[in-house]
Amino acid sequence: MRKLINVFFVAAGLLFTANMASAQQKLGHINSEEVFANLPEAKAAQTTLETLGKQKQADIDAMIKEYQSKMSAAEAKQKTLSEANKESVGKELQAAGQELQDLEKRITDARTKASQDIGTKQGELFQPIQAKVATAISAVAKEKGLAYVFDIANGQGGNNLVFWEGGDDITASVKTKLGITATAAKPAAPKK
Repeated sequence: MRKLINVFFVAAGLLFTANMASAQQKLGHINSEEVFANLPEAKAAQTTLETLGKQKQADIDAMIKEYQSKMSAAEAKQKTLSEANKESVGKELQAAGQELQDLEKRITDARTKASQDIGTKQGELFQPIQAKVATAISAVAKEKGLAYVFDIANGQGGNNLVFWEGGDDITASVKTKLGITATAAKPAAPKK
């Protein structure tokens, strides 16, 4: 009878362990930076953003150069100030000061607008790309039967994953799903 009870407990333990093992969710991870770095659309979007940024910066640099030129002219005019020409030079300096303030405001406004324009363009360019990558990640995760996929990219804000062992790295599968054939150097795995 005692052996029967022992066999029963062993069998129950094995059954319980088997149920626990089947209840575990499969996990996977992906390096989204690697995917985006090899995605032609992302490269093209980044190039477009860089070009737009350079154009905006060139416009701002031209205004800064104009500001510096007018500031130098005002400083030179200041040196010519004397009792004899105090009234006329004073008016000119006052006008130059107002002009410099206006130009300074234009530069500040141009910087703000450039930042907004670049942010808007970034959203326009990258939103469809991010949707495409998300669809590919979802498809690969479903194909592999994964319940969760963690992004292990270094630059991700809010990424709290600092360790993983096992799990499926689906980066290559997602890149294949997106038609990316070029391989990039794999980033080092987080330290255990």
